[in-house]
Amino acid sequence: MKRVVITGIGAISPLGSDVDSLIKGLERKQCAVKYMENWKDYTGLHSLVAAPAVLKNEKDIPRRKRRSMGRMGIFAAQAAEQAIKDSALGKTVLSSGRVGCIIGSTIGSPEALTEAFEAIIPRKDISEITSMEFFKFVSHTAAMNVAQFLAISGFVMATSAACASSLQAIGTGFDLIRLGRQDAILCGGTEEVHPTVTAIFDVLFATSTKFNDKPKGSSRPFDIDRDGVVCGEGGGIVVLEEYEHALKRNAKIYAEVVGYHTCGSGNHISQSNKDAMARCMNEALNNAGILPEQVDYINAHATATKQGDIEEARAIKEIFGGNIPVSSLKGNIGHTLGASGAIELIASLNMMKNSVVYPTLNLEHIAPECEGISHVRGFETKNIEILVKNCFAFGGINAVLVCKKI
Repeated sequence: MKRVVITGIGAISPLGSDVDSLIKGLERKQCAVKYMENWKDYTGLHSLVAAPAVLKNEKDIPRRKRRSMGRMGIFAAQAAEQAIKDSALGKTVLSSGRVGCIIGSTIGSPEALTEAFEAIIPRKDISEITSMEFFKFVSHTAAMNVAQFLAISGFVMATSAACASSLQAIGTGFDLIRLGRQDAILCGGTEEVHPTVTAIFDVLFATSTKFNDKPKGSSRPFDIDRDGVVCGEGGGIVVLEEYEHALKRNAKIYAEVVGYHTCGSGNHISQSNKDAMARCMNEALNNAGILPEQVDYINAHATATKQGDIEEARAIKEIFGGNIPVSSLKGNIGHTLGASGAIELIASLNMMKNSVVYPTLNLEHIAPECEGISHVRGFETKNIEILVKNCFAFGGINAVLVCKKI
């Protein structure tokens, strides 16, 4: 098996339009959650908060490429551009067939999909829907648009597993490079905020509804007053590269990806399951050849749902005990769903680089059911040689990635 390293990163997040903005926002303990004024017009929608990102400089993408992109496609393309520039991969390499593109999302653009339905349903007339609108809301919109935009001719794939989408994309890229099928792959995820997306969680009683009048107080991972998900948006892309390929071109290396696992719980369509989470973490560690006590930091999924946080805390305690620092970034940027694994991994790589652990924002009183692990509530200085990133999605789909400093 070949070794795989991360040589480029790019992010559009609720905290800003690049990685630097994301990191500065986290360092300043900023919360990007806002009251969504127009959402009150939707009857039956109880959660009126979200963590939106700002769409800017989209016209830097040529119109011929941009016209098939929805918001989420643009987020992905901009994050991919950042990651490519950061990695210093040249255009010739990108179009060589040895570089791929794997980008996940929950669905295609919900804004474009809603506009299509609103145009079709009243008169049952499909003539108003253009092919470009279709390309915005297909489930592989981000992967295909980014590949077209950057002239990538290698593996092009889309992962769609809700909150696990971008981590599954990175894990799939890891496996393809290990097997020698590609030299490098742009991997990650993207998502856009829309009332119909929040509504999906709302009907499952999984959204935050108690903080509409004070949005900065939500989301609250592991906190006794947590009351559910706050949806966010953005895009996160990392460049995975075969180690020797990176060395030959003297690329900077953020970390080595050493382990990955994804699995289903086979238990419940919407309820988190401790045993499946623990199994996924165990298998990722086994894949990496890493013992639990060697891990220095765990970036938790922790979406601030009642049951999900409890199950994850118990699974972490079972595998790692109570001494390894654990934090979630959902208090800062909400839950960016299909993009969350990649965006939060990028932030975790910065923690590794600077030997610091960012705290869980809004964690004021740890819920008794979430005790027993080492919650980070203030900035901690910590040498991070090995980190674990968790993503646990609806449908009982779990994904865990293990990275090592190199």
